[in-house]
Amino acid sequence: MTDAIDFSVLSGVEQLRLGAKAGFTAPIARTVGFDMTEIEEGRVVFEGIPTEAVYNPLGTVHGGWIATLLDSACGCVVHSMLKPGQTYTTLELKTVFHKALTAGTPVRAEGRIVQIGRRAGFAEADLRGLDGKLYATATSTCLVMSA
Repeated sequence: MTDAIDFSVLSGVEQLRLGAKAGFTAPIARTVGFDMTEIEEGRVVFEGIPTEAVYNPLGTVHGGWIATLLDSACGCVVHSMLKPGQTYTTLELKTVFHKALTAGTPVRAEGRIVQIGRRAGFAEADLRGLDGKLYATATSTCLVMSA
């Protein structure tokens, strides 16, 4: 008999921490090559190193890779604030690209909660190199729902 975990009784931050402890990586993170490295209520960090496999025709990292990383940071920071029995989905993501990013540049996307209510969560994230150089920022609105 397997001990199944009832995720519906866990808070969002407990779900994220349990997943990280068990070595769970979301399929999108495996596909595009980044990992969640820090988790706390109201703050998460993802890290990744883009490769030439995610280049656009101009020879820089495609904006879709950057937006995916920032969307994950914004979504997971909202997830970190959920109460047991709640779930969420992204309604809107606005991404601003500040500087071109090239392959081999290690980056960190830090997501922070702006505000969370019963029906909506608002988050922001920035993507920086390990040297602090700003590459992109994002804001997101998420719909909070009962599971």
